Amino acid sequence: MTDTSAPTTAPVIPPAGGAKRILVAAPRGYCAGVDRAVDAVEQALAHYGTPIYVRKEIVHNKYVVEALTRRGAIFVSETDEVPEGARVVFSAHGVAPEVHEQAAARHLQTIDATCPLVTKVHKQAVRFAGDDYDIILVGHTGHEEVEGTQGEAPERIQVVNGPEEVDRVVVRDPSKVAWISQTTLSVDETLETVRLLRERFPELIDPPTDNICYATQNRQAAVKAIAPHADVMLVVGSGNSSNSVRLKEVALEAGAPAAYRVDYAREIDDAWFDSARTVGLTSGASVPEILVREVIEHLGGLGFTDVEQVRTATEKITFSLPKNLRADLKAAAGDSAPEHRRREPVADHTC
Repeated sequence: MTDTSAPTTAPVIPPAGGAKRILVAAPRGYCAGVDRAVDAVEQALAHYGTPIYVRKEIVHNKYVVEALTRRGAIFVSETDEVPEGARVVFSAHGVAPEVHEQAAARHLQTIDATCPLVTKVHKQAVRFAGDDYDIILVGHTGHEEVEGTQGEAPERIQVVNGPEEVDRVVVRDPSKVAWISQTTLSVDETLETVRLLRERFPELIDPPTDNICYATQNRQAAVKAIAPHADVMLVVGSGNSSNSVRLKEVALEAGAPAAYRVDYAREIDDAWFDSARTVGLTSGASVPEILVREVIEHLGGLGFTDVEQVRTATEKITFSLPKNLRADLKAAAGDSAPEHRRREPVADHTC
C-alpha cells in the first residue's frame, strides 16, 4: 500500500446572480480497495477465462455487479453454490475463517479480494481475542464486513450498531474490553459510540490504528464542506452500500436542507430541484465515475451548468492485486506485468 494523500481546501464561493451550479465533491467514488477488488475480477476473467465465481457482491454497487455479470462473472450467495474445484473471488468486504475452510473443503481455487484495510481489522480482532479481551465491534449487524470480522472470534466479539446500544453491552471483565469498527461508518457517530463505551468501561482499549478507512473519512469530510452551501445534496450509490448511505446522513447533519441517494441518473426526481440554485454531488466509494458524469449531464439539462469541484483531500493510494493472482499474471506476462492498474475499471457505459 502507498499513501500520499494530502489534505487540501477549496473555498466555496456563492453563485453569482441567478446562476445554477453543482458543487462536486473531491475525493469521491472508487477507493483503492474497491479499485483492487473489481480489477481482480476483471483480471481473473481475462487471464483464466470463464467461469469465474464471486461470493457475494464484489463491491456494493448495482452497476458494477451488472457490468461484471455481462462479462462472465457468476455471483453467488454462499460458497457451497460454487462447483467443486472452481475458481472463486472473495469480495472486498472480507470473509470469516469458516468461509476459507469451506472453500478448502470443496477444493476451490480462491482469490481473496478483501480490502487490506478490512484485513487489518481482522488481525486486530485476532490479537485482542488472543489476549482474552471482550471485543466491541462497532458496526451494522448483517453487513458482510461485520460478519467476516466477527467470524474471527465469535465467542469474544459482540456488535454494537450505534450509541443507542451501548447500554446493552455485557462483558466478563470491565478492565479487559477493546473496541474495533467497521471501516465504512459515520466518523462522528462512531466517535460518539466510543465515547459512551468509555464512560461505561474507562479502561477501554483502542485499536492500534484507525479502523474507519481513509476513503470513508475523506468522502465524509468533502460532504461536510459542501453541504452547508447546497440547497440539495445528491449522493450516487447503492442502498446496500454502507458508506453511500452514511454520506446522505452526513450531508443532512452538516446542514443540507435535503439529501437524496440514487443509483442512476434515471432515478432522479426533477422536482427535488425546483427551488434549488446549488446542488451538492458526491458518490460512494464503490461507484464508478461514469455514473457521476451521467448525473451531471442530467442536472445540466435542468439548468445546472456551472460545475465546480470542491477538493478537500488528494488520494494516491493503491493496493497490489491479490498475491496468487498477481503471481499467475506475472508468470504469464513476465516481470513487466503491472501489479495493479489504478483506473475506472468498469468501462461498460450501459445503464
